[in-house]
Amino acid sequence: MRKAPGKEPFFMLRCNFCYLYTMIINEPAVAYGKSKYTIEEYPELENAATEKHEYYRGEIFAVPGNKSQHIVVCRNILIGLANKLDGKRCQPYGSDMRVHTEKNTLSTYPDISIFCSELQSLNNDDFNFLNPTIIFEVLSDSTRDYNRNAKFKSYRDIPTLKEYVLVEPETISIEAFRINDGGFWELREYDDIERSLELRTIGIALTLKEIYKDTRVISGTAGK
Repeated sequence: MRKAPGKEPFFMLRCNFCYLYTMIINEPAVAYGKSKYTIEEYPELENAATEKHEYYRGEIFAVPGNKSQHIVVCRNILIGLANKLDGKRCQPYGSDMRVHTEKNTLSTYPDISIFCSELQSLNNDDFNFLNPTIIFEVLSDSTRDYNRNAKFKSYRDIPTLKEYVLVEPETISIEAFRINDGGFWELREYDDIERSLELRTIGIALTLKEIYKDTRVISGTAGK
């Protein structure tokens, strides 16, 4: 099984907090030994599979496994969100929640997604969900470029998406993108353990201490 594409080089132009990405997209590798699949075939294959796969424009890619620090950070974020959003309209979901982007056909499993309205799925299939408000991706060596570039470009086609957060699990580094009133994506960077990640769309914040609890990052910081 092949991994998802994502090693494409990119150029980033900065204007204050606004970023424009120009990407060179490599031809993706094909899984399952067939060149193209329909979106209707994808759920059938996925239900029978022993590992997760992404779907993009007729092609299917295996999703790599995660290391311990990635898992701990995902757990911390999900617990923090669940506690702060308990009883509220917006609710967080883990990596079993599949998100589908109708405009470009990407179906994938974000590490964490937050939905702030009734769940909507493709053709009411209760399988490919369409309307996340916030998406978190925790990065790894194999997914960093993909999540930051090609995947973010695809996610921006989701009409309901308001914030996109990238978290480095091995170092204190968070990139939080938020769409502003002018329709442009702004970036806020967090690299101080004493700060809090603001999720303005839903009116809550997570401290970086919460996010990095029980990780080697905290152990290293405490020993300095």
